[in-house]
Amino acid sequence: MLRKVGESAWPISEKDAVVSIKDASYPIPFPQGLEFNSPAHGCWNIVHTGMLIPEAHQIYVCADNCMRGVVLTAAEMHAEDRFSFVIVEEQNLLNGDLEDLTIEGTADLIRKLKKMPKAVLLFTVCLHHFIGCDLERIYRELEEQFPEITFLRCYMDPIMQKHGPTPDQKLRKAMYESLDSEPDKMDTKQISILGSDFALDQSSDLKELLSKAGYTVRELQSCRTWEEYKELGNAGTFLCCYPSGKYGIELLAKRLDRTFLYLPLSFDYEEIKKEEEILWNTLKPEDNQELLPWIEKKISLCEAVLEHTRQVIGNTPIAIDYTFHPRPLGLAKLLLTHGFNVETVYLDSISPEEKEAFAWLKEKKPELELRSTVHAKMRLLHEEHATDKILAIGQKAAWFTGSRYFVNLVQGAGLQGFDGIRRTAELMEEAFLEEKDPKTLIVKKGWGCTSCI
Repeated sequence: MLRKVGESAWPISEKDAVVSIKDASYPIPFPQGLEFNSPAHGCWNIVHTGMLIPEAHQIYVCADNCMRGVVLTAAEMHAEDRFSFVIVEEQNLLNGDLEDLTIEGTADLIRKLKKMPKAVLLFTVCLHHFIGCDLERIYRELEEQFPEITFLRCYMDPIMQKHGPTPDQKLRKAMYESLDSEPDKMDTKQISILGSDFALDQSSDLKELLSKAGYTVRELQSCRTWEEYKELGNAGTFLCCYPSGKYGIELLAKRLDRTFLYLPLSFDYEEIKKEEEILWNTLKPEDNQELLPWIEKKISLCEAVLEHTRQVIGNTPIAIDYTFHPRPLGLAKLLLTHGFNVETVYLDSISPEEKEAFAWLKEKKPELELRSTVHAKMRLLHEEHATDKILAIGQKAAWFTGSRYFVNLVQGAGLQGFDGIRRTAELMEEAFLEEKDPKTLIVKKGWGCTSCI
């Protein structure tokens, strides 16, 4: 079928894969159906994320076709010693012994490890749901066999992505379910920032404000031992900035009866200002410095850096993709209001957090082009090499446009607040001035492979 897409008539029609924002629907601007997976695989997946827990071991129980991707991720990370798998075969489904296979296979793997892990992230998959496996029995028996190990209930079940929490959200919840704290150990002057794959930059607004207020900041990324990981639970406040982490961290805060703050990453001056006022009012610092003058200085610095970057980049077309940051439309709005020539945003859905930015762009920049990244036609609607210079912000934007001038960063990384806006502008300028080879810089599982179709 895919061979016929574009071969019968060239050039291929962009219908359903590309739309002007004035004609786009919220929250899904494109018809859903057969999906294309581009070879730009720089984003983190559940294997990368799970590896953040120190002294933990991951075990996946699934068929070998699903296993390929996660095995490749572990190999790319050189973390094969922290990764194991149990292969499910057809006979396990026909014989109804998937529970026994999962229990016995996992137990056998654990016994063969050179060092007993503190925790095991046990991933069950779609097949366990299809045949109604007794997952509670699986975890109960393993916990009885290995009482010294903490078993984290993890899932690799993409069939559930359209309904309820995604595997990514469920993993970020599971990763913190073993955190607890005795009442006398709770530290009201400690904040644990959780839920993201990346630690916030030391120069980020939040870390600067927390330092000014005399708070200790803990993040999973800095934990090197299981004991350090457990100390995350002693915080009096749990803070989350990353959308996929909100579900799990909010439940953690409720379970431990702690303060929860969700201050999402943003490019909107007013939203950032409100978030930092919320944080400051929550902290109630003894040295109650004026927050407003500090914010005004930050905004002035942002304006100066954005103007300098605009003068360097000029009217060069800009393409943004959703893998760069959870708020691609917010970034487009920021850049357009500062004179940049944003022409295209690559995304497949619009987050509720971007509804206002979507409405603003629909009115103020109706010709802005939205392009899908997963529509089947996108297999052909991409460029090997850009004919004109394009600044791509994000790896998928670089691949689809064929640009060698791109910002190589995913998922917002450590960017946050006004400092994050400043750093984004600096990264754009660096990308514009320095040509790069995307094939050597973007983590790849499929880049350069011949299509099997």
